[in-house]
Amino acid sequence: VQLQASGGGLVQAGGSLRLSCAASGRTLSNNGMGWFRQAPGKEREFVAAISWSGRSTNYADSVKGRFTISRDNAKNTVYLQMNSLKPEDTAVYYCAGAQGSGGYLSPSLYTYWGQGTQVTVSS
Repeated sequence: VQLQASGGGLVQAGGSLRLSCAASGRTLSNNGMGWFRQAPGKEREFVAAISWSGRSTNYADSVKGRFTISRDNAKNTVYLQMNSLKPEDTAVYYCAGAQGSGGYLSPSLYTYWGQGTQVTVSS
């Protein structure tokens, strides 16, 4: 399985971006999916996750109310809509696919990882 993340870029504070993560190789429509991020000098942290059906989602407190995770299983794609972006959201964003079907917070529960896409928010 390969995960290809896209949609990152440079945006001013208060702006929006939508990240996409397309899976290839096999379908991940029965798998939980997540987004993580890593800022320079910091550890990778959980951002958002979604169950296989999309009915269950989880968010880090720092992004609740601003970010929305969704998925389109017909397209084998997961999205992260990011609104009201802040400079502290600047990081490389990674999508990940789990072996299980839930929206997990722990990176250890994810088997498949994308290459990351850079998000830079200027003040």
